[in-house]
Amino acid sequence: MKMMTEVLMLIAALFVFIGSVISLISAIGVVRFKDVFLRIHAATKSSTAAVLLTLVGVFIYLIVNQGYVSVRTLLALVFINITAPVGGHLISRAAYRTGAYMYQKYPNSENVDLIQSSADEETKRKLRIEKRTKRRKKVYSRLDKD
Repeated sequence: MKMMTEVLMLIAALFVFIGSVISLISAIGVVRFKDVFLRIHAATKSSTAAVLLTLVGVFIYLIVNQGYVSVRTLLALVFINITAPVGGHLISRAAYRTGAYMYQKYPNSENVDLIQSSADEETKRKLRIEKRTKRRKKVYSRLDKD
């Protein structure tokens, strides 16, 4: 029985350790990646996996060491794994709709330089605003006719 307890404690420690390593990789990705979309990917995907592994390790530890099943840990597992990817998706969607810059490793003919000057970004922003305004006017004119 003592041997089984030690093995389960080792498994729990491994889960927590692997979760902390993945969390470190996620933090490095958030700092090193070049645009919002890659950073959100690093923040949500690997952080969700890190929290999942860490909480599974804590869950196993509480069962083995304390002798009870922690419902709070299970609820944290469920809610974090549901809300983190959805939140990341919503943030990246908002960034895309506001025209956030997308990093391209191999630029195509339209986007020659990777680091755009602020004047280029301002011009693109104005063009996006004009497009949006035209679309709104078109939609509102259709609604007014109805």
